Amino acid sequence: MIVLDRDELARRLDPDRAAAAVEAAYVAASRGEVQLPPVGHLVFDAVGGDCHVKIGHRRGDDVFVVKIATGFPGNRDDPTGPPVNNGASIVLSARTGEVRAVLHDEMTLTDVRTGIGGAVASRTLARPDATRLLVVGTGIQADQQIRWHRALLPHLDEVRVWGRSASRAAEVAARNDASVAPDLDSACAEADVIATVTAATEPLLDAAMIRPGTHITAVGADAPGKHELSPDLLAAAELVVADSVVQCRDHGECSMLPPTAAVVELGAVLAGTARGRTTAGQRTVADLTGIAAQDVAIAAVVLGDD
Repeated sequence: MIVLDRDELARRLDPDRAAAAVEAAYVAASRGEVQLPPVGHLVFDAVGGDCHVKIGHRRGDDVFVVKIATGFPGNRDDPTGPPVNNGASIVLSARTGEVRAVLHDEMTLTDVRTGIGGAVASRTLARPDATRLLVVGTGIQADQQIRWHRALLPHLDEVRVWGRSASRAAEVAARNDASVAPDLDSACAEADVIATVTAATEPLLDAAMIRPGTHITAVGADAPGKHELSPDLLAAAELVVADSVVQCRDHGECSMLPPTAAVVELGAVLAGTARGRTTAGQRTVADLTGIAAQDVAIAAVVLGDD
């Protein structure tokens, strides 16, 4: 068994291989090639924290992955305390059950695979001539979405950041050579691609804010009770795509849709077995709750031949 810490995992993480692996993971999941049990979820109301447990195994792989991810926003109040997000992945043999590796990444791998996933969704569903990205949120994932959207959608030439905290939005913008959007309504009206990356429990975006042709990648609703998009926005979208239809209908933005509403999987669109954007005027939404197939893929990238 090997134990790899955050710094070692960062050294091992090849960006190009990671991006390709995450995209392939979506396709494999939609084809039914990955076991994806329901997500385990704990809530710690006294401190506003939560924990997610995701398990995945791709058919034929020698190993499977159990990932534990925690989020305790109250840690932000103590600059010398532990980070807000933490966790680790355990890689086990699919033949004997023995532990092969502990990836104590403190959310590094999750942050990267989530950033890649968001950019893959935007690249797949946004208009080919999209140039303006708006990131709604100021946490770690804001930086990741900017990084990976720029990497995978190189035609983007304007990035704006909006946050409920103007000072935090300014910090994200400064780190990423972006600009601050002082007003969410006008910023949405001008954006071609919007990435929402908050922990909101009440919708921030509604249908009236989104013009035809806009694509939205919603990343924040990864647990019951979280929502960034209003039901009327989802209803107005001509195309809604999920990383996992089952998972997103349980606790993503899609949980607000009626059971008969059409939702297709991102992996199916990538594979060409489901239709993506067909006209420039469509409003499209990608609901990403994060699937264990991504964690399996990113673990394989950093472990290599180990």
